[in-house]
Amino acid sequence: MVCGDFYPVKRHPVKDSPGDGFRDNDSPAGFPVSDIRQWMAPLICPACSEDFLPVRSPICIQCGVMFGTLDDEDHLCGGCMQDPKHFRIARAIGVYDRTCMELIHAFKYRQKIQLARPFGMLLFAAFIRHWSDSDIDLIVPVPLHRKRFRKRGFNQTYLIIRALPGLVDRAIAGGATLRPIQIDRECLVRNRLTDPQIGLKRDQRISNVKDVFDVSDPSRIAGKGILLIDDVYTTGATVDACTRVLLKEGARCVDVLTLARAM
Repeated sequence: MVCGDFYPVKRHPVKDSPGDGFRDNDSPAGFPVSDIRQWMAPLICPACSEDFLPVRSPICIQCGVMFGTLDDEDHLCGGCMQDPKHFRIARAIGVYDRTCMELIHAFKYRQKIQLARPFGMLLFAAFIRHWSDSDIDLIVPVPLHRKRFRKRGFNQTYLIIRALPGLVDRAIAGGATLRPIQIDRECLVRNRLTDPQIGLKRDQRISNVKDVFDVSDPSRIAGKGILLIDDVYTTGATVDACTRVLLKEGARCVDVLTLARAM
């Protein structure tokens, strides 16, 4: 799906017990390459799979940006010290580059919606890793404006998370110490159509999403811990704008999970 080459697909046994094998003791804040290769095996060749760069420690303990050195502990980055975000933490699966970027573009712009399931499993694996003992009550996808939704035909973020509550329920039934979780795709709305964030500088991105989001019914989020989901974290302008509104309207806390993180 990335390079266009033909290749024989080596079938791997599917993990039918969600949560099993999704931990990486050698890199607690990283994402195991083995998970990426397993779930992407039918869609990308081994060479492109090798180009998928997982986010690994050391990372910023708030925004999740990956530091260049490998011989350091997770710590707060300079950007978050100077300009603290409104969400508690943000985590991502892969670096937004090469194979990861190509896959997300294929999903969003070339309607390769068969990527929704493997993307969803990778997000679930990340959820298990980072939020297995958390106080998250609700999953909220970053919304599309209705005009962009009609043009694209789907909200890519919702497609990749719609199976998450069922996976959590199955994991709980299998003995995992998780809390049941629900998706609310209607509570957060985008009230006007904005220019695409691609190509904009950080201050332009912040201005572009200012006063763009609203909460449709504050009672749906009051006192709840929210996990906000988006496809890519670039500067954090979009997810921080969403977080501001959610907290203002009564959410207890907001965390962020994305497929990819620009570095």
